[in-house]
Amino acid sequence: MAAKKHVVFDVVGTCVSFDAYSGRIDSVIGERLRSHCINTKHFGFSWQTAAELEYTFLSVAESYRPYKEVLKATFYRTLWMAGIEDPRSFASDAERDQCIEGYSLLRLRQGTQECFDTLKRAGFTVWCLTTGDTQRVRGYFERAGVHLPLENFISCDAAHMWDASAAAKAGFRAAYCTVYEKEPCFEIFDTKVEVIADSLPAVAEKIVATYS
Repeated sequence: MAAKKHVVFDVVGTCVSFDAYSGRIDSVIGERLRSHCINTKHFGFSWQTAAELEYTFLSVAESYRPYKEVLKATFYRTLWMAGIEDPRSFASDAERDQCIEGYSLLRLRQGTQECFDTLKRAGFTVWCLTTGDTQRVRGYFERAGVHLPLENFISCDAAHMWDASAAAKAGFRAAYCTVYEKEPCFEIFDTKVEVIADSLPAVAEKIVATYS
C-alpha cells in the first residue's frame, strides 16, 4: 500500500488574507492615523503582533485568554507605542470594537482553491491548523466555496515561519509561502525549508513535483 500523503496549512495569514482587517481599520480610524503619519497597515500589523506576543506567553504561562480578548486589551497600548499621546481620546471603545470586527470579514487568498485542488488530485490530504475556533475558521472556506471537512481543521498555537521551522524539527518536511510575510528571515531559523514559493498554487505545484 502506498504511504499516505498529507499537507498541513496555517490558516490566517497563509490561506486567509488580512486585507479586510486592514481595510476596516482604515475605514474607522485611518484618516486620524494618517494625520499622525501612521500607516494603517503598519498599525494593524503592530497591533496584532503585540496581541500575538501576549497571547502566546499567556498560554505558555498557563493563563490562556482568547485571542480576541487580548487584541481588545492591547489596542490603546499599541496606539501609544505608535506615538499617540492620549490613545483613549484618539479612539473610542466602540471604534476599537469596529476594528476588531474586521477579523470576521477576512477572505481566502486568491489561489487557495487551486492550491488545494492540485494537492488533492495528487493524492494529498489537506489539513488546516488555527489558533481560532475551528467552526469559525472553517467559515472562511465555506463562504468562498472551498469545502474541507470540519475534522480536517485542528485548533492549536500555530502561525508564520516559525511553524514551518518547528514542524521540520518534529520530522515534517517544511514548505513556506512568502505571500504574507514576504521576507522569511531564514537566518534566524536553523531548519531546512524544502519548498518555497510566492503564491499558494506555486507551493502546491512544487510539493507535488517534489513528493509525488
